[in-house]
Amino acid sequence: MAEYSFLIWIAIAIAGIWIFIYFIPVNLWIVALFSGVSVNLITLVFMRFRKVPPGLIVQSLILATKAGIKDITSDQLETHFLARGNLKSVIKALIVADKANLDLSYKQATAIDLAGRDVLKAVQLSVSPYVIIVPPVTGVSVEGIELITEARVTVRANIRQLVGGAGEETVTARVGQGIISTIGKAPSYLHVLESPESISKVVLENGLDSGTAFKILSIDIADISVGRNIGATLQIDQANADLSVAKARAEERRAMAVAQVQEMKAKAQEARAHVIEAQAMIPIALAGAFIRGTLTGKRKLKT
Repeated sequence: MAEYSFLIWIAIAIAGIWIFIYFIPVNLWIVALFSGVSVNLITLVFMRFRKVPPGLIVQSLILATKAGIKDITSDQLETHFLARGNLKSVIKALIVADKANLDLSYKQATAIDLAGRDVLKAVQLSVSPYVIIVPPVTGVSVEGIELITEARVTVRANIRQLVGGAGEETVTARVGQGIISTIGKAPSYLHVLESPESISKVVLENGLDSGTAFKILSIDIADISVGRNIGATLQIDQANADLSVAKARAEERRAMAVAQVQEMKAKAQEARAHVIEAQAMIPIALAGAFIRGTLTGKRKLKT
């Protein structure tokens, strides 16, 4: 019995030590202290009750401190974590921005993160340009020739416009619209084929990146191919439509002529019927005149 009691006390002691270490993370406090990060041990204890992982907060503070980023407190990190933010991404983004001499504050980084954007990717795009592939865009020249254009847009993320700024889809749509408009205003489709850079120049001058999360660096026309002759197709369609109208009118006139012929035949038959009816009345009239004695040229019989 004494041995079982001893084992129970050992188990209780181990459990007590584990609970003590869990709720009072002395090891994290020591690591932070030797890393030059000032964190109150009581603050780490209360993080457990607020369901905030102290290890994440301490590691984030150490990483920021070692990278030379100041003025970030544990309360700020804890607040961002409770707001469902990505602390690791924010700290890494701040480090990248600091090394690249980009003006990015902790407040801006957390706002971008809470807005649903990948703040680390945004900072990386600010450092390294990004190419947006515009799907083939079909424009029609003044002659009615289709020109199918493929473009590549080189952009850089605009950190100040990441919150509230339009995304990649807007840039793609604006560039496509600019290409269509420029092709339509060109003197000839041959001019566009000879000088595709004229499209890039005109489109860039329109300030298509206004209000977006990107800054357009260049627009490169990758390929231009000639499509259908819309003007000729429309003329053919118009000619076919005019021919169909003419045929319909001719058919109408023919039908009217046929109807008129039939009407005249009917009138002739009606006239013949009247003649036959009149001829049938002649014998009857002669008979009546004979009976009445009024027949013209009648001679008296001798008695």
